[in-house]
Amino acid sequence: MTTTRPTTARTTTPTPTTTGTTTDPVRPPRRGPLAQVSVRTRITVVIALLTAVAMAGAGLLVHALESARIERAVNEQIDQEIAEFRELRIDPNTGQAFDDVGRLLNVFLSRNVPDDDEMLVGYVRGERAERTANRYGQEVLDEPAYQQALADAAGGGTEVLDSEQFGEVWVTVVPVSNTGSQGSLVIVNFLADEHVELDRTLRTYTLVALLSLGLITTIAAFQSGRLLAPLRVLEETARDITATDLSRRIPEQGNDDITDLTRTINRMLERLDAGFTAQRQFLDDAGHELRTPLTVLRGHLELLDPDDPDEVRETRNLLLSESDRMSRLVGDLIVLAKSRRPDFLAPAPVDLATLTPTLLATARGLGDRDWQLDEVADGTVEVDEQRITQAVLQLADNAVKHTSPGDTVAIGSARDRGVLRLWVRDTGPGVPEHHRDAIFERFGRGDVRPGDEGFGLGLSIVRAIAEAHGGTVTVSDARPGGTPPGARFELVLPATPEETSPWPRS
Repeated sequence: MTTTRPTTARTTTPTPTTTGTTTDPVRPPRRGPLAQVSVRTRITVVIALLTAVAMAGAGLLVHALESARIERAVNEQIDQEIAEFRELRIDPNTGQAFDDVGRLLNVFLSRNVPDDDEMLVGYVRGERAERTANRYGQEVLDEPAYQQALADAAGGGTEVLDSEQFGEVWVTVVPVSNTGSQGSLVIVNFLADEHVELDRTLRTYTLVALLSLGLITTIAAFQSGRLLAPLRVLEETARDITATDLSRRIPEQGNDDITDLTRTINRMLERLDAGFTAQRQFLDDAGHELRTPLTVLRGHLELLDPDDPDEVRETRNLLLSESDRMSRLVGDLIVLAKSRRPDFLAPAPVDLATLTPTLLATARGLGDRDWQLDEVADGTVEVDEQRITQAVLQLADNAVKHTSPGDTVAIGSARDRGVLRLWVRDTGPGVPEHHRDAIFERFGRGDVRPGDEGFGLGLSIVRAIAEAHGGTVTVSDARPGGTPPGARFELVLPATPEETSPWPRS
């Protein structure tokens, strides 16, 4: 038996695409209709569209799968009827093989009990001989489309007709012949009930899908509003923050990505606040320190008697001294300002066995002291040798200022577990506990001896150099419990500062 099925051709029209080029790499912000739509609305619309597309796709898939199932069921039903018809070969009355097509069809149709959506019809020499009972009855057989289907499938096969009265109908013709007679078995399948049931199911699915879409859209709008609430607070806080007031912070709630963003922005605000505060304090302190020598210069110039050579000479020497003092102050301020720049350091491999004795030899010229070498570390580290030398010599100069001739000043280095330690110790009066934090601040000074004209920037430069290397500087008693206790300043640096330094090299 040959079975034919109608096919439907689909034509896909390609969507035209528009391409273009632009020569301006920076485009102005769009001011279209979507620019005024909130992010919450966009998220809700996107979720609603995706849900609608997913549900529509699921409905189409169900329709396609159910339609294919119906076709398979009808095909199986047709194959079953044909197989039963071909197995019927012996006439139950005579016990012999059927010698008459009409008798064969009559016996088969009388024994067969078709389904409600199926009708069997027998034809002998083109005339209907018998049919099984069906709710549609003779009306189907009188349908012109049915008669045309019989003619088209006369040689065997299946024709599908779409009747306004009966719906989709499959007409399968099975030719049969015997000695001197010819006929055919016609299997008529009605698919209207199956399609009605499928349509009813899809209508129910559509109703449920629409209700679900509305529920999902409502939940999406509510949930997106809750998720975006911290961003609205962030926007309001950022709008209220000005260059003069960085004290505002964003409330941190939850433990999600938006909360992480909030924490990051709060930390950024803290850094900005600390930076602006330090900048203002730095400018105030620098202005105060510069005001004193400028006042001295102005006062001497105003009182200068140009006709007195001795007074001119004396004033000249004093002005040069004050100019040198201001030059040192400006130089220190420049070093502190550069410490925040990426190119402040120029790290390179340095041999500790050579560096430490060199530092001691250089420091001997700072004053008449009992210079000693405590310990020398071995190995090579990557540091900025010039900046490290500057820091150690500053510590040594500080030790000279707080000791007397003949007192001990020692320099040493040690390396342990990836940490480099460079220290300067002395046998002076030491640093009181309540001064140990202040002395590392800009323009911060502890107890000083008479004649010390420093600005209080030396130790802050040492701390800036240590922090640029990713390390720290500390102060402690050189002889705990001793009299005097002495002071021990120690640079603690990582062995690989380029990995831990917060400033990348340029």
